[in-house]
Amino acid sequence: MIETKDIILKVKDALAKNNKKKFSQSVDLSIGLKGVDLKNPNNAIDELVALPKGKGKQVKVCALIDKELQTVAKNLCYKVILVDEFPKWKDNVKGMKKLANECDMFIAQSTIMPKIAQTFGRILGPRNKMPSPKTGTIVLPSSKLDNLIDRLTKSVFLRAKKAPSINVIVGTEKMTPEDISANVFAVLDFLVRHLPEKEQSIKHVYIKTTMGESVKIM
Repeated sequence: MIETKDIILKVKDALAKNNKKKFSQSVDLSIGLKGVDLKNPNNAIDELVALPKGKGKQVKVCALIDKELQTVAKNLCYKVILVDEFPKWKDNVKGMKKLANECDMFIAQSTIMPKIAQTFGRILGPRNKMPSPKTGTIVLPSSKLDNLIDRLTKSVFLRAKKAPSINVIVGTEKMTPEDISANVFAVLDFLVRHLPEKEQSIKHVYIKTTMGESVKIM
């Protein structure tokens, strides 16, 4: 696989081709896959991967819970919605869409999952933000949450369910090329270890800032 020092050069190139804006732009990684039969559900990719240097920006986690987790969640999460509040959300489609756009990730208490699915599923599901056991975002009423929230704020979802491509944020333009490169390497290393044909399953990899030009990594 491509070495870290080579990734750093590509990241520096992408940052140099960045069109400066008044806002802090994300650094995006685009990965094309080949030879992966996504028609087979067993080959679908839906994984949570830790970025060693973090995302470089605040990650907003919303907790959909009952009273058992209320105190700890309010100390750790950006937003907390208790099950008693669900009825006022159920028909508030505009409000739920705003919530889904505002929050990066959602965690859910296991004992109220049917109510969460019934209330928020139609909005969170299509946006790939519905909590699931696979990503560890469904928690027990006795959970402490500290380690989970810390992991979520430093992680990204790698998803390829229908199209053979993965798009993921690996940092911001304010981060150093070395830190961004460490995140890129972590994502690629994870994929190589989990794809059926390892590195041969990767068709191409590009990196760019939100408004910048794409630079080919491999």
